[in-house]
Amino acid sequence: MGNRLEWGPMFFAGGEFMANQKKEMKIRIPEDLQAGAYANNTLVSHTREEFILDFMMAAPPTGTVVSRVILSPGHLKRFINTLQTNLQKHEQAFGTVQAVDVPSSKIGFSG
Repeated sequence: MGNRLEWGPMFFAGGEFMANQKKEMKIRIPEDLQAGAYANNTLVSHTREEFILDFMMAAPPTGTVVSRVILSPGHLKRFINTLQTNLQKHEQAFGTVQAVDVPSSKIGFSG
């Protein structure tokens, strides 16, 4: 099972950025990731070079990190823009999404 990703107007080719051309990349989702992972909480931390997003399934009295994604600051900014665009499209189709309250309990990590 695969998805296709198109990107443009800028892409990197032969050591140079080429403008106003679209390329296609086939993306394969490994079988063990196709089901996805449900997360109802996140923790975001960062260094100068990267942002670390821990997606968690928190079910008191414990919780589990189900996925960790590490992004560069530039990739995170594009990710945020993509999320905002897709949320706007979702709200246009299905109505305004109401933000949920921040959990009142403290979450800590154990090793």
